[in-house]
Amino acid sequence: MLCVLSRRINPLVAAPSKAAHRASSLRHTLRSPQSRRAIHASAMTEQKFKEVREILGAPPRHWVGNGFHVFPVFHNKAFTKELSPWLMFDYAAPKEFKPSYERRGVGQHPHRGFETITIAWQGEVEHGDSVGNRDVIGPGDVQWMTAARGIIHEEFHSTDFQQTGGVFEMAQLWLNLPKKHKMKKPRYQPILAKDIPVIPLKCANEEDRDKLTGENTIRVIAGDEATYGCKAPADTHSPVELLDIRIANSKVPFDVPIPEGHNTIVFVRRGEITVGEKDKKVEQQGVALMHLGGDTLRLTATQKNTEVLLLAGEPIDEPIAARGPFVMNTHEEILQANKDFMNGKMG
Repeated sequence: MLCVLSRRINPLVAAPSKAAHRASSLRHTLRSPQSRRAIHASAMTEQKFKEVREILGAPPRHWVGNGFHVFPVFHNKAFTKELSPWLMFDYAAPKEFKPSYERRGVGQHPHRGFETITIAWQGEVEHGDSVGNRDVIGPGDVQWMTAARGIIHEEFHSTDFQQTGGVFEMAQLWLNLPKKHKMKKPRYQPILAKDIPVIPLKCANEEDRDKLTGENTIRVIAGDEATYGCKAPADTHSPVELLDIRIANSKVPFDVPIPEGHNTIVFVRRGEITVGEKDKKVEQQGVALMHLGGDTLRLTATQKNTEVLLLAGEPIDEPIAARGPFVMNTHEEILQANKDFMNGKMG
């Protein structure tokens, strides 16, 4: 969606040692749901917590095309190894659009070397591309497009939404591809809300369980089945987690499992949270960047009905060359991508 300039690459933070082993008390046989919950809570307290490396406030917004008024969430850290495998994050906060006959969005443009992931929360996004995919996603849906060797696509508010108007809220993420996948065939994955598994958030303290009201859940868009106990719908090219989290209750700490060594990015869509054992505050449209170490993320909402988008993944230890709509490994590959596009060899 967004044309970008190449930026300086920062070195990756080294991953710390593996998480500690569970205590000997976990050897006992599980006999009831209550005992399983109690033992699970005990185990979680003995795991290593991910701690905050840096907190970024909400950046100024800008327009992408005439339909997406976005926060560039990653600031000047976009397209650096510091956030690998994630490259870019544009968030369009809820905005009222009046009915119109004018198409709102971004016309045809190319991509190569990465994936775009669009999440709709309110309103509808219409996608069309040069390999024949055409789709509309609505509230809760996701479109996962693998540009790979090259694709030309367009993104607009859907025709129905354009004519009726209403509140529009969405995000677009750019996810890097390992070098071995950058020149594969393009692919499109439509992921409907009904196909995204929803699991309960786990209380950090067992005694808080009876206090819970409302929806305290994780929508697992991408993630390992062994970690989350469900099969996520997104088929990914490297280990990645994408979690849409809703926290109805304030002042109750929850623990979210994240594989150790994965870059973890915590974005507050709505409300406010504290994160980590040291309870670092993250305000609305702010983002917490976590250290690589640890296998558990502790979140506490300080406001009711807080909503968080969590991005994580195994860093890709390869050079990043990014310019405009192309993300490759070398400057020469970027030049070739431009030539291929100009000569009609993309998509």
